[in-house]
Amino acid sequence: MLFKLKKTIISHLQNLPGWRTRKKIVVIESDDWGSIRMPSRVVYDKLLKEGYAVDLDPFMKVDNLATEEDLSLLFEVLSSTKDSNGRSVVITANTIVANPDFDKIRAADFREYFYEPFTTTLKRYPDHTNSFKLWKEGIAAGVFHPQFHGREHLNVDRWLLGLQQNDKMLRHAFDHNMISISSEPNEMRFGYMEALDHFSPEEKETKPQVIQEGLKLFKEIFGYDSRSFIACCYVWDKEIESVLHQGGVKYIQGVVQQLSPAMENGKHYFKKSLHYIGQENAQNQLYLTRNAYFEPALMGPDTDHIGYCLQRMSAAF
Repeated sequence: MLFKLKKTIISHLQNLPGWRTRKKIVVIESDDWGSIRMPSRVVYDKLLKEGYAVDLDPFMKVDNLATEEDLSLLFEVLSSTKDSNGRSVVITANTIVANPDFDKIRAADFREYFYEPFTTTLKRYPDHTNSFKLWKEGIAAGVFHPQFHGREHLNVDRWLLGLQQNDKMLRHAFDHNMISISSEPNEMRFGYMEALDHFSPEEKETKPQVIQEGLKLFKEIFGYDSRSFIACCYVWDKEIESVLHQGGVKYIQGVVQQLSPAMENGKHYFKKSLHYIGQENAQNQLYLTRNAYFEPALMGPDTDHIGYCLQRMSAAF
């Protein structure tokens, strides 16, 4: 009871500062479109049989590329659900525009990193050949609006280093065209998923290029510039905001707390900053902080997922 009351109070406090409106506006943001995770049920069952607890890891258990059937069913629901003005629901699909090119990386003996557009990745998967055609149909119908989430959902520097050091888990995952077999924290708090984290000045210097190439590829794929960005695992620093500004990004999606990589006495840690809706940064970009969540896979089976999300929405309104 006290825990529930505490969550209710926090959700109300989050909405006190910042931009306000009397209109009841619902913005649906969905992350990780285009990014690979678990390639197939066959691989999932194989890893489970080998003793990997993929059934206990939400990213391993339910995270994969949307099939043609997935997209068709989703767009059917979105198109059939209207607001008070008769407009269909639209999802902001925060998109990862590239994935590792495993064949080229293997051919280079893990000495060099290569990536491929996610549209190329889709063609490698069964039931995904026409997926991007459906993406474009969803965009044309006004129910699906991609925005930039990153070049890849991967910390390239750390991942490639682990492969070069013959990390057993990473190499086994690589053999299955996977980034990792676990999203559990190790040196990397988010299991290699935090693309913009860095552990040295040299690693930090690589991040602007990742953003620049990602934004360029986004425009090549979709034909327009992304106006917003959300960092993988909510990890980014102020320097990245300048790079995003130069690339035309006007809005930064996220949660209340930003995690900025930092080093002190050789030890890595995160500086934490708080944001609110409508807050402006030095580049006049606006922060768009999330105030309601629907993540059944992450929050556990004992949570009233719908009730929790509706409670947060009620607090926002």
